[in-house]
Amino acid sequence: MILIVDDKPENILSIRKTLELYQFEVDAALSGEEALRKILKHSYTLIILDVQMPSMDGFEVAEALSGHSKAKDIPIIFLSAVNKDKRFIVKGYDSGGIDYITKPVDPDILLMKVKTFSRLYQQSLELKQMHQSLKEEVEVRKLAQEALIAHQQQVNEMLEQKVRERTEELREINKSLEASNHDLQQFASVASHDLKEPLRKIQLFGAILRDKFLHADPNALSYMERIVGSSERMAKLINDLLNYSRLSVTSIYEITDFNEMVKEILSDLELMISERDAVISVEKMPQIEAVPGQVRQVFQNIISNALKFSRKDISPVIHITADVVTDLNPESAAFTGGQYCRIVIRDNGIGFNEKYLSKIFTIFQRLHTSELYEGTGIGLAIAKKVIDKHGGIITASSKEGEGSAFVIVLPLRQGKNN
Repeated sequence: MILIVDDKPENILSIRKTLELYQFEVDAALSGEEALRKILKHSYTLIILDVQMPSMDGFEVAEALSGHSKAKDIPIIFLSAVNKDKRFIVKGYDSGGIDYITKPVDPDILLMKVKTFSRLYQQSLELKQMHQSLKEEVEVRKLAQEALIAHQQQVNEMLEQKVRERTEELREINKSLEASNHDLQQFASVASHDLKEPLRKIQLFGAILRDKFLHADPNALSYMERIVGSSERMAKLINDLLNYSRLSVTSIYEITDFNEMVKEILSDLELMISERDAVISVEKMPQIEAVPGQVRQVFQNIISNALKFSRKDISPVIHITADVVTDLNPESAAFTGGQYCRIVIRDNGIGFNEKYLSKIFTIFQRLHTSELYEGTGIGLAIAKKVIDKHGGIITASSKEGEGSAFVIVLPLRQGKNN
């Protein structure tokens, strides 16, 4: 709405008709005092203010409005038929006006200025409202962020407390496990000694009876052979179980020459190799940080199996190859600068069905009866536990009647956690 302030009704009527013709809503005041009262009650987008008025002129009205928070930003156009001198125009601008028009007024120019100043004032109000909305939104977001930070801090403190509690629980559990492992080692050592001692006597006295007194009785000799054989298998089982339990103990790693180690194993197995007319080839292997006694047991178990599970009337052929590879993967590409070594022990034996692959590395799991092939079913379980402890992997591929290939991948150097 536009307020026209003039002490002459005919002037108000002329301007009102012009503005209403263009759909402007118009209000009027016949004095400065009336104008001030109306401005306090209503909202206006523009004030057209006559300078020459009795009692309170236009400049005084403008100065009064400039001190009022509600009205100080309303644009004012001064109209004057008498005060056309430059000093009055300057005074009008100093009083807060945005334009100064002298009478007679050109309706087109007045209309153009009214449209422009009304639109600018409306846009100014919209900008203020937008600014206020943004300010409120920023405040809301700030409060939300503070609440979120406080909540996050609370959650973090709770998590830290939970971690501390869980860490303490794990520390206590580890202590308990270490004590249990120590007790288990002690028990295994004592139990193995107590079990092996009567077995040794059974083997000793059984052998004496067999060799001195039973040659004349074939049936008794056969029974005694079974007794001695069973006691020997039991002794081997006890040794394997003891070896398996010892793998839980912390070990010392050292740089190990795998070539020399395999050479010693083949020397130990020389009689078995000769009896089966086996052919074994070994490629050069890099030096690897390992526990010598443990990895020796792995290789001895796998090579012994390759000799033991050979096909009838076919000489065992065993190839041991090695490559430095990029990562801990059986299919990893060979790379001289890699951090891992892949060792493959391949034979031409009886093989096995690969659906039993996971079974062969499980303790006491056998694919053949002890009558066909001797053994305790612990050897490959020991091999897997050793390789796992070294941070490596072991797997196998095979075809029945064609042979097997055992693949071992080991890190060349052990990390700090091993």
